Amino acid sequence: MPRIRLMLAAALVAAALLSIVLPLPDNRAGHLLAPAEAQGTTLTIYSGRSEELVGPVIAQFERDTGIAVEVRYGDTTALALTILEEGARTPADVFFAQDAGALGLLAKEGVLAALPAYILDSVEPRFRSPEGLWVGISGRARVIAYNTDALDETDLPASLFDFLAPQWAGRLGFAPTNASFHAHLTAIRISAGDDAARAFVAGLLANGARQYERNSAAVAAVAAGEIDAALVNHYYLFRHLAEHPDAPVANYYFPGDDIGNLVNVAGLGILASSDSKPLAQQFAAYLLSRSAQSYFAQETFEYPLLIGMDADPRLRPLSKIETPALDLSDLDDLGGTLDLLDDVLVQ
Repeated sequence: MPRIRLMLAAALVAAALLSIVLPLPDNRAGHLLAPAEAQGTTLTIYSGRSEELVGPVIAQFERDTGIAVEVRYGDTTALALTILEEGARTPADVFFAQDAGALGLLAKEGVLAALPAYILDSVEPRFRSPEGLWVGISGRARVIAYNTDALDETDLPASLFDFLAPQWAGRLGFAPTNASFHAHLTAIRISAGDDAARAFVAGLLANGARQYERNSAAVAAVAAGEIDAALVNHYYLFRHLAEHPDAPVANYYFPGDDIGNLVNVAGLGILASSDSKPLAQQFAAYLLSRSAQSYFAQETFEYPLLIGMDADPRLRPLSKIETPALDLSDLDDLGGTLDLLDDVLVQ
């Protein structure tokens, strides 16, 4: 089995739902089942989002609705491939993905059911499937986390590809097995072509870029001075600062619509094979309620996607991030991206 696929398979884990329940604000959205209506039912979720991040809000959903939930946590890309391998026999009712690429893959393969309009219309069109097969739950900007003791913002390059220059040798980190990196690399393939994407990864390796298993580890390495900068999602900085408020780390956004400024989404799709679609729809509606969206804004530092909801004021507003002109639904060729990574990493 190729290296990246083997590492993804090893990353799959099964875990019980967290029993921790965090208090969330009231004023939840409609379309939720009353506890008495949901007794004796079970909803099975495959979650590419970590238990640490989303376990509390899933547990709150279970408590508020009375719907019994079983969660299988794992890597987003690996879980998407598992769902395709399981086919109609998959026990999953819902796929809660870390990025739009995995959702696009499942939509392309015809395994997702159409979502109702009241769910889709909760977010802007750019954050949902044009065919109505998946919906974004929270926004995630790709950034450069950098050490403020080692660098000023003016020291950072104008383009993501500029990190291949000799001056950045041994100073950059990235997480090649992370689903967010896979989606970002897929965006590079779409915008610049496979050759450019291959040259980008090969250039990182040739320039001595450090590899980490997780984005959080890469940010910690930046804070510790092990490396000067890392390719990560925006919210890892705030998670690190929550525990280490004096850490010398900040986020950098590229000027203009550089491919480095990709804004992806964590999102949700309902499996066409599910016999619990009404319950799955309740879950989707719950995640797009004001209470759950407040949780993502306040506890995970992501961008809430419910129309009318504000992000944490420390985040650069989505309206002020110049993003590349990409349809997130096009980030679906995960297989091609994994093959490309395997080819480059084994050379």
